[in-house]
Amino acid sequence: MLEPVELKDFFIVFFSGAMVIMAGALYALLFAWSRLQSKPWMMSLAYLSYIILFVAVMTLGSAAHLTGFWWWLVIAMLLGYLLAPHGIWKLCVATHAVKQGSEHKTTDTTCTNIP
Repeated sequence: MLEPVELKDFFIVFFSGAMVIMAGALYALLFAWSRLQSKPWMMSLAYLSYIILFVAVMTLGSAAHLTGFWWWLVIAMLLGYLLAPHGIWKLCVATHAVKQGSEHKTTDTTCTNIP
């Protein structure tokens, strides 16, 4: 049974919840921008955002009195949010490489049929 959030912890839950949203969005934005623009220094800013996200989630979990299974669920979600952008990026790169490869092949076939 979960213990309800005490009234004195309301602002901690409110602000840490807001930080989870902001830091999570900033991590995703900086990660994508770093990959698209090929700027590795932005990846360090993305990881800094992830650390802020991690602290905010731990604060939220502590203020919300999460225990046992819920802590493990929070840790699994944090790990998934760290690794998911890497997997999605690799999937996008591989998908677009195959698509561009098939377009070139179609274009080459069309060009060879022209008299």
